[in-house]
Amino acid sequence: MIEHGMQEVTVASLGLDKISGAPVVILKEKDGDRLLPIWIGPGEASAIAMELAGVQFARPLTHDLFNAVVRGLGSAFVRVLITKVMDNTYYASLVFRRNGEFISIDSRPSDSIALALRAEAPIYAEESLLETTEYDIEEAAPPEHEEPLLEGGTSESPEPLSDYLKGLDPEDFGRFDP
Repeated sequence: MIEHGMQEVTVASLGLDKISGAPVVILKEKDGDRLLPIWIGPGEASAIAMELAGVQFARPLTHDLFNAVVRGLGSAFVRVLITKVMDNTYYASLVFRRNGEFISIDSRPSDSIALALRAEAPIYAEESLLETTEYDIEEAAPPEHEEPLLEGGTSESPEPLSDYLKGLDPEDFGRFDP
């Protein structure tokens, strides 16, 4: 059973924000037209793009490994819930079932989406996030003669984003100082 006020969404596209250059995953309401854009990191964008493109690797990547561990421990990945946004940060939960009990674990939406795609688990978004985004997108939509705000691949063709992510230099991410 899904919590009241949640709508199932699918990955509609994956692209780059023209202003910031940051990857953006666009979720679309499964039985509607409302959208939910979520700005994500390059690593998660790469994981999502590779799964959308059907790229297979000889050894498991992190998200593949996580799903294998979940199955190996006798659990099932049931769904992702994108629950809220606070201070421009989206929050999500991974929902698992083990021995008839449901377990919810806090997660970033980007990792949650990458995991859900690999496990073929449904993704749900809080209704209020779709409502807010619908208004924001309409307000921000450029006139028809201008270029769109996003560029890059879509779920049918994620190659431009994949090429961009492969071309990134580690220096593009800044320096890690523990």
